[in-house]
Amino acid sequence: MPTPTAKPANYLRTPNGFLLVLHPGDNVLHELEQLAIREKIPSASFTGFGFVHPTFGFWNAAKKEYDPKAFRDTELASMTGSIAWKDDKPALHVHGVVTDKNFTAYGGHLLALEVGTGSVEITIVVHPRRLTREVDECTGAAVLNL
Repeated sequence: MPTPTAKPANYLRTPNGFLLVLHPGDNVLHELEQLAIREKIPSASFTGFGFVHPTFGFWNAAKKEYDPKAFRDTELASMTGSIAWKDDKPALHVHGVVTDKNFTAYGGHLLALEVGTGSVEITIVVHPRRLTREVDECTGAAVLNL
């Protein structure tokens, strides 16, 4: 009987950062946060694509919170985001565009993102300086602090 092999590493270093490949059921935002912690990433920008089950949020300025909307079985045509820090934890800001089987597009701020059928590939470009997010008192949103 063959010996089970360990799951291969899901990321590798590149000259400017990392390439991360995620598989069905993986929580994309959690995996990005864990990579930031494990590799001590000071800050970064990232892009990605693949097959996902996203939850988007539209900022409700009156309530100062996101109104969520979830989708299933979509293709992530484009994802872009940044990694910074807040209260010594990774603080992500992620936007994306997905399409359904009818090629109808939906997009905006991503609150949650699970890998669907297939995979998600993410290219992460690391920045040398540690950046933070601070809550803007006027809007209530966490804003990148340069």
